[in-house]
Amino acid sequence: MHRTTTAPTVPTPAAGTGRALADLTTLRVGGPSARYVETTTEAELVDAVRAADDAGEPLLVVGGGSNLLVADAGFDGVVVRDTRSGIEVPDHSACAGVTYTVPSGTPWDHVVEHAVAHRLVGVEALSGIPGSTGATPVQNVGAYGQEVSQTISTVRVWDRGSARVRTLPLVDLRFGYRSSLLKRSMRSTDPADPRAPWSPTPRYVVLDVTFQLRQGTLTRAVEYPELARALGVAVGERAPITDVRAAVLELRARKGMVLDPADHDTWSAGSFFTNPLLDAQAAAALPPDAPRFAAGDGLTKTSAAWLIEHAGFTKGFGGPGPAALSSKHTLALTNRGGARAEDLVVLAREVRDGVRAAFGVELEAEPVLVGVRL
Repeated sequence: MHRTTTAPTVPTPAAGTGRALADLTTLRVGGPSARYVETTTEAELVDAVRAADDAGEPLLVVGGGSNLLVADAGFDGVVVRDTRSGIEVPDHSACAGVTYTVPSGTPWDHVVEHAVAHRLVGVEALSGIPGSTGATPVQNVGAYGQEVSQTISTVRVWDRGSARVRTLPLVDLRFGYRSSLLKRSMRSTDPADPRAPWSPTPRYVVLDVTFQLRQGTLTRAVEYPELARALGVAVGERAPITDVRAAVLELRARKGMVLDPADHDTWSAGSFFTNPLLDAQAAAALPPDAPRFAAGDGLTKTSAAWLIEHAGFTKGFGGPGPAALSSKHTLALTNRGGARAEDLVVLAREVRDGVRAAFGVELEAEPVLVGVRL
């Protein structure tokens, strides 16, 4: 088998010490944890989670920190960060495609970059998305017409409910739009209730993700109009995966969605609100020019960014305050420097309530909220 690895470079703090969550999240807000542990092997990760559970400590597992909004008071429990990184590529045949097995701590864009460089199709439109690979199946990460659920075959997890390692096949992961079995297990009351609050402590801790990728040089048909325009092709046509990756990175950078320490528009959690899924009655109540996309099961997806802009929240809204909408994209709430979690929560509430008043649509936050509620 072929294996590539990247060794962790961050030293592990002494046991029992805490760490500010602002140092571990792309929003750069969040108070200290009671305890902080970095793990470099699967056994260490499982042991850290098991030890927290045995001690009755609250647990927060952190990867790239790109999908977290943590309270200013911090987290009164143990924060565990998986620093493993690498890609395993078992023997494969040209007919069956190529299998990637990736530890959860691996930066996601490293996986995409590796796949495109090795002429493997299926994740190229997901270029530039920050965060760790272990987070991608939780959220069913997607962009520009692709979702990770289209290439995932299995996810290995530590099941805290049964205290054992399990391998979850695609059919059991129950992927949906920005959701999965893994994410629904984070509902702190009723996992089936979409309005139930999130718990930062999931039942399943992702150990590694296995992807099945197709060999080739051309992407599937490009269905996303913005990407098609950037590539200079018609919707429905194919394009080289190298061109797709380059175009997506450029589009995301233009929107402040590629991390850059010098650019406060990237001090965000990416898209803060998910695109609403509406029933027929709610979709019919939208203005005629509102975007509409068929989402299956009689549902219509509309654009959260369009709703936000047309409710009066333009790019840069909230500035020059410490928390404001991105100057490049209205869907990102950003830390302009010195923001607190509470500043971002106040802004998020204002945007959510304004969209509800204008259109009767309730926006749902995409990041996991730790110690705060909208």
